[in-house]
Amino acid sequence: MTMQTDPNALDRAFAALADPTRRAILARLTQGEASVSELMEPFHLTQPTISRHLKVLEEARLIERGKDAQRRPRKLVLEAFQNVEQWLEPFRRQWGARFDNLAAHLDSLKPKEK
Repeated sequence: MTMQTDPNALDRAFAALADPTRRAILARLTQGEASVSELMEPFHLTQPTISRHLKVLEEARLIERGKDAQRRPRKLVLEAFQNVEQWLEPFRRQWGARFDNLAAHLDSLKPKEK
């Protein structure tokens, strides 16, 4: 099931992204799969605390467990980020157009060269 067919998926994704520790975990996972112990290292948090963060990210379908059952590595689910990006795109275009209009207006206020 993709975010487009699950009406609560965006809510779960943005709720998961609201926490700085979870965003840092996601940033680490952009470098590749990582085990729970590898994800714990930079945070000075306990294993149960990191596991709770990972559970939230998994429920939001932003990450999933890898194939290696011994290490239980986590990895990013790119489709979830593509769906979030797709939702954000109209806002990006709107603000891009507004900044372009502002730049054009500011250019029009500059004194003309003789």
